[in-house]
Amino acid sequence: MGVIIAAAVEPDGSVGHSWGKARSVVVATVEADEVADWRPYEVCWDLLHGEGTSGAHHARVVTFLRTHGVETVLVDHVGDGMRRMLTSMGVELREGIRGDARAAMRAAVRSSSGSVG
Repeated sequence: MGVIIAAAVEPDGSVGHSWGKARSVVVATVEADEVADWRPYEVCWDLLHGEGTSGAHHARVVTFLRTHGVETVLVDHVGDGMRRMLTSMGVELREGIRGDARAAMRAAVRSSSGSVG
């Protein structure tokens, strides 16, 4: 069974800078060092971030993660509030991730000996 990983992504396929202000997110299933499923979503969190309360924004992110069964989030940067929220959900957070998102997802699974989250 694969690991479901999400990452903010840039148009060039690299890991995006910010998770909570991402325009696009990809949800992938990684199995045996291969990206078996790759599903991009335009979440527009960059635009929605300033609408309503911080709690409402976090609720949007929680709903997305739960809907897609995300176990691990790869990010370059995440704010303290979002970090606390992800941790309280039991979602593994890997920060400081840069470069090609597909390669980063495969590396995340390899570094956990096939078990992330």
